[in-house]
Amino acid sequence: MTKETTTTTTKTVCVFCGSSFGTKKSYSDSATKLGQLLAERGYGLVYGGGTTGLMGLIAKSVFSNGGSVHGVIPDALVSKERADPDKIEAINKELLNNVDNHVGATPIDETKYGKTTIVPDMHSRKKMMALEANSGFVAMPGGFGTLEEIMEITTWSQLGIHKRPIVLFNVDGFYDCFIEFLNKAIENGFISKTNGNIVSIATTPEEVIEKLESYVVPQGRFNLTWQNELKD
Repeated sequence: MTKETTTTTTKTVCVFCGSSFGTKKSYSDSATKLGQLLAERGYGLVYGGGTTGLMGLIAKSVFSNGGSVHGVIPDALVSKERADPDKIEAINKELLNNVDNHVGATPIDETKYGKTTIVPDMHSRKKMMALEANSGFVAMPGGFGTLEEIMEITTWSQLGIHKRPIVLFNVDGFYDCFIEFLNKAIENGFISKTNGNIVSIATTPEEVIEKLESYVVPQGRFNLTWQNELKD
């Protein structure tokens, strides 16, 4: 465990996802498979630092397959999103359908989940993850936090703060209604057609990798100068 920021030198992807497992086994299976593929393709992972839910699954998968993992978590959330390793199996088996299945103790097991940086607040967490994600961002199923994180990073792209790939991993149609909303916003003139291409859609772990590696920065984004934000 460290409280210092280190410089990222490898390809690194930031994955936003739930600290719960959700109600479908496909969510867990997809997180595990995506973690495996990221590691096999030489990507490191930066994520929200939890050991529970989809967060814990993808971190453990990347790390166990030889990839680097950096979890970034606010001090206030350590007791909420870090579960005792001895409880993880019980959580997986018995609390799969419970949205409160991320209640746990506070140990941080770096032998299973990689390096952890504890930060003072949510803003520090998101900025550190964004700075390290030199190869893109992926949103898996999640709740309020996941949606807020992927939309902020999408807005940053629209504003010209960065030009990195952004992929919405639509596992089992989880994001269908949200994609419909985005199309409605384009249709009604609130998002331009070109900026609608800032977010790529993938339905399988393999397609997530393909979308990351074939991403083309859309035309029509704002060409603004940002002094204290991400540098691309």
